[in-house]
Amino acid sequence: MFSQRLDRVRTLMAEQQVDVLLLSVGADLPYFCGYEAMPLERLTMLVVPRDGEARLIVPRLEAPRVVERPDVFEIEAWDETDDPIDLAHSLIGPVSVAAIGDHTWAGFLVDLMKVLPSVEFRRASEITSPIRQVKDSAEVESLRAAAAAADRVATALRSGEIQLAGRTEAQVQAELGRRLLAEGHQRVNFAIVASGENAASPHHEAGDRVIRPGEVVLCDFGGTMADADGVGYCSDITRCVHLGEPPADLVDAYDVLFEAQAAQVAAAVVGQPCQEVDRVGRTMIAEAGFGDNFIHRTGHGIGTEAHEDPYIVEGNLLELRAGHAFSIEPGIYLPGRWGLRLEDIVVAAADGPDNLTSTDHRLAVIDA
Repeated sequence: MFSQRLDRVRTLMAEQQVDVLLLSVGADLPYFCGYEAMPLERLTMLVVPRDGEARLIVPRLEAPRVVERPDVFEIEAWDETDDPIDLAHSLIGPVSVAAIGDHTWAGFLVDLMKVLPSVEFRRASEITSPIRQVKDSAEVESLRAAAAAADRVATALRSGEIQLAGRTEAQVQAELGRRLLAEGHQRVNFAIVASGENAASPHHEAGDRVIRPGEVVLCDFGGTMADADGVGYCSDITRCVHLGEPPADLVDAYDVLFEAQAAQVAAAVVGQPCQEVDRVGRTMIAEAGFGDNFIHRTGHGIGTEAHEDPYIVEGNLLELRAGHAFSIEPGIYLPGRWGLRLEDIVVAAADGPDNLTSTDHRLAVIDA
């Protein structure tokens, strides 16, 4: 698998006339070699020449964590008294164009630019993203497994199994995280719990506000679940719960959101430009009078990162391909009052949109 991925990388490197690919911290590294580097001040870097063997530069104290894959790369461990930039320089050799990982620490890039003053540096994502954003069948199944786990947590939330009233947002946040881990996730990436007026802030940070009867609670959460090769794939889901009978204006707004989100999912077919999927729901929300209250893009790609290409947003003319995986998550936010969002993970497939998150999409109403 990893060898095949590097073969595809080298094909794109040749097309774009890139001599070497340099991957450090971030999701590219585990995707292409199976090793996830700790975000340390010590350099870890996979050096992939267009022609030649890949080498993984890694601190010696981290080397025991590496699963050796001699058919993919060879390990170049460095000691505390070594200069890893010199080591990287020697492995990179005389090149004209290098593509470097988008999440590489700036300090490492600055140091490489000093020793490679004539090299043109480009973003590695120009090569890696076209490969990563189109998921194969095994990757789709990994995403499906992660989504199913998050679905089970969302079902518990909607059913009232997770107590809300009388608890702080932070307490509910912690429980959502514990449940994700219990369902097989290796880590929790985020858990947004926003109650009442806090739900009007799309990325609200859960705090000590006590959740009260008579208000809406927006929960958006996800994590990372490892596949058989140790590569992590992400989940992401949003559902809203109202404690007690909701007011009519909130119900009306949620009905608009519900219909718009369903229309966007249905529109996410192969060949559809990303911006058109955004426009479908945005137009419906605007026609209902909430255009100024939908303040973010419709969605983001998902895979080994919670946010990656392709983005479902105005201006993105990229046409959906079979294997593209992304969120569909329109929202309506009324500052000082409440906020609503509904999110699924969808895969564009030859026979139509494949919705990976099936938990009931209606507004859940729980006795307070």
